[in-house]
Order: sequence, then structure tokens, then C-alpha cells
Amino acid sequence: MAGTREASVSESTRERILEAACDLIASDGIDDVRIARVATRARASTALVHHYFSTREELLEQALIHSYETAGQERFAEEREADPSASHGLRRAIDASLPYPGAQERDWTLWVELWLRAVRHPELRPLAADLYGRYREWFETFIDAGLRSGEFTSDRPASELADLAVALVDGLGIRALVRDPTVDVGRARELVAAELGRALGVDPAALLGAG
Repeated sequence: MAGTREASVSESTRERILEAACDLIASDGIDDVRIARVATRARASTALVHHYFSTREELLEQALIHSYETAGQERFAEEREADPSASHGLRRAIDASLPYPGAQERDWTLWVELWLRAVRHPELRPLAADLYGRYREWFETFIDAGLRSGEFTSDRPASELADLAVALVDGLGIRALVRDPTVDVGRARELVAAELGRALGVDPAALLGAG
């Protein structure tokens, strides 16, 4: 029992350090994050941070992985059966994937950092590909259900329509994230719903709901 408690405390401390690193990456940019600042934010000593992460690069990489895994568990793991219709599920997926202020905007900022690092560091590319794979499969689940039930109509396969959904959310989400004056998050949501509604033969209002 003592060993179990110690392992739990150790994991909690490691997660607290990773969350602190994620907050600093999102607010200040990955190049400005230092071990000492992470330690201060995590209410830990620099020695304790180095106990879990031998280098700054290891800490930053693990922070990006932590952000991805946490978001994946919270969003992609939800059961489809909880949704009353395919349109409702797809609407939930769209809303959960755009950079709304708060946790979702922070996750987006961290994922942009991950994408940039994956361009320069081939060892991170499988992680980025896995993120996109799960992201795409989530959309495909709802789209395929709607096509099978007749709620959606299209001659295109669900996999291709899921790629379209991801492309729309990514492209418009980036514009909202960088504060494009013509595309805020609300406008991005409307445009995604309009284009997906057209592709799926469904009223875009079904993908917007109450907002």
C-alpha cells in the first residue's frame, strides 16, 4: 500500500510539472520556457523537475505529449451512444475541435507547437500523425453513422468526408487562433457547418444547434 501511495504522489507531481510547462508554452511560447519558471509555477524545486525530466527538451516534448493525450482522453474517448443523432454528435465534435477561449485555445496553441516541432524533428511525426488519426476517426464515426441511418446523404465515403471536416476545422481554426478579424471562432463554426452541411445533404442549422 505504501508503494502504491508513493507512486500516486509521484505521478501527481509529474503531472503538475507537465501542466505548468503546458501553461507556460501556451502563454509565452516554447522558446521562452525555462526549467526554473516551470518549477516556480508548479510549486516545486528545480531539482525536483530535473528528477522527472533530465533536460529542458525532454520536459517540453513530454509536455506537448501530455497535452495531446489529455485532450484525446477528454474528447475523443466519449461514447457515440451518448448522442441522440449523428448531427448532434458531429456538432459536438466541431465545437470540441475549435479554439474557443480557455482550455481549447490552450490545446490548439500547444498543438501548433507540436506540428512545428514535428516538421523539424522526425521522431515526433508519429505522435502528430496519431493525433490526426484519432481526430479524423472521431469525425468519421459520426459521419458514417449518419450515412448508414440516412440522416446524411452523400456519394462520397465517410473517410473522405472526415478528411474534409478535419481540413475545415483546422484551416478555419488557425485563422480564429491568430485573431483573423474576418474569422473569429463563431464565424469559423458557421463556415464549417455550412460546408459540411452541403457535403452531407443536411441543413447546416442541424450542425449548429443552440451554440
